[in-house]
Amino acid sequence: MTWNPRIERIAPFRVMTLLEAAQAREAAGFDVIHLEVGEPDFPTPEPVVAAGQAALAAGHTRYTPAAGLPALREAIAAHYAEHFGAEVDPRRVLVTPGASGALLLASQLLAGPGDRVLMADPNYPCNRHFMALAGAEVDVVPVSEESGWQLDARLIERHWGERTRLAMLATPSNPTGHMLDADQLTAVADAVAARGGHLLVDEIYQGLSYDLAPLSVASISPDAFVVNSFSKYFGMTGWRLGWLLAPEAAVEPLTRLAQNVFLAASTPAQHAALAAFTPECRAILEAQREALHRRRDALLKGLSRLGLTPSLPPQGAFYLWLDISRYSHDSQAFCQRLLEEENVAITPGIDFAVQGGEHFVRIAFTTGTARLEEAVARLERFLARL
Repeated sequence: MTWNPRIERIAPFRVMTLLEAAQAREAAGFDVIHLEVGEPDFPTPEPVVAAGQAALAAGHTRYTPAAGLPALREAIAAHYAEHFGAEVDPRRVLVTPGASGALLLASQLLAGPGDRVLMADPNYPCNRHFMALAGAEVDVVPVSEESGWQLDARLIERHWGERTRLAMLATPSNPTGHMLDADQLTAVADAVAARGGHLLVDEIYQGLSYDLAPLSVASISPDAFVVNSFSKYFGMTGWRLGWLLAPEAAVEPLTRLAQNVFLAASTPAQHAALAAFTPECRAILEAQREALHRRRDALLKGLSRLGLTPSLPPQGAFYLWLDISRYSHDSQAFCQRLLEEENVAITPGIDFAVQGGEHFVRIAFTTGTARLEEAVARLERFLARL
């Protein structure tokens, strides 16, 4: 059989294979600690669940407009005004089936054959893959502690080429959990604008920050494209709902794309998401953010005892990007052995980094502190045998 050759540019997400192995061990009776998948153990907040149930009971199951339920677009715009001081016309908000739907729209609008896209390395692999499916070439720029694990303005200026059309970054980032502050984000927006390019910012983990105040590029540049999601901060992973914030001129072509690609996001999920912005729900979400903050600190404390604390701790999201080069130069094998020998599931760095991923792993602090402490104890036993 012959397939579209672009499919060959899509690498497998190795963590899913590891997740299947972890679940198989669990089914066989082993006590597996899951630190591999980006999904905290919190349930969807009750106000959101209740709103979804009420929407179903009221018969809200028909299509919404392609760009989303007007009331939800207005609520998202109000969220930007209230929390980030950004005046956003609700027309500029397109509600999508998960952040993946937003990435699909943005990639199809902004990138095509012959275009080049700048991204940090490491980054979330699907970001690269969406651009590859659009026919563009991704230029991955190695980042490190020197740049705060971010694609900053200095790196953009150095690596922007004649065919570069787009720079994409994530703050807070997956897999490192690091953020750009307001000055850094302003410098990035200015660097891209000076070169006549587009800026696409993944803000999926916005709200989950511990050392810096939450920030949106929407308060800095009205020309930036912003991807966000109800999955992470809002705890609605399985509801599959996200949004894309776009400049005014892009709304019409993006709406046409949405009409043809997915028609509309889930109607019950959109009605449920309206409750995510209520004070009652906000209190629950902030309590969960504080719990993640405590989990991060507990994990860092445990790793410090092993001499493995990163010199630049994660500032947001719920991930820690850990250098294991003292012990292994094969992160895939390292994670496989850790699972088989100590029943701790973490993610190999090669899922995220084109260069150097074999020296890193990603640990998701998505379970309680007691389980994190047990995971560190198991990791200590494992490292002692290497």
